[in-house]
Amino acid sequence: MDKINQEKIWRLIQNTGDSLIGKLPDHPNHPNGRNPYAHVALKVKERFGCSYKDISDAKYQEIVDFLDYVKREEG
Repeated sequence: MDKINQEKIWRLIQNTGDSLIGKLPDHPNHPNGRNPYAHVALKVKERFGCSYKDISDAKYQEIVDFLDYVKREEG
């Protein structure tokens, strides 16, 4: 993914994480609370099989749509 799209996706990941602050369920592995930004980044990695930086520019809109889905479903 090119640098401009990486920056756009990172801002969307941050916005999605912002929307999940305090909304993720408690988990025994995270006694001090869960990190919503790491959660969103992990969701992207699980869905696409790699870091958002390594995803093809051709999948840009698919990533945007997926982040919208995460925000709706988990927020």
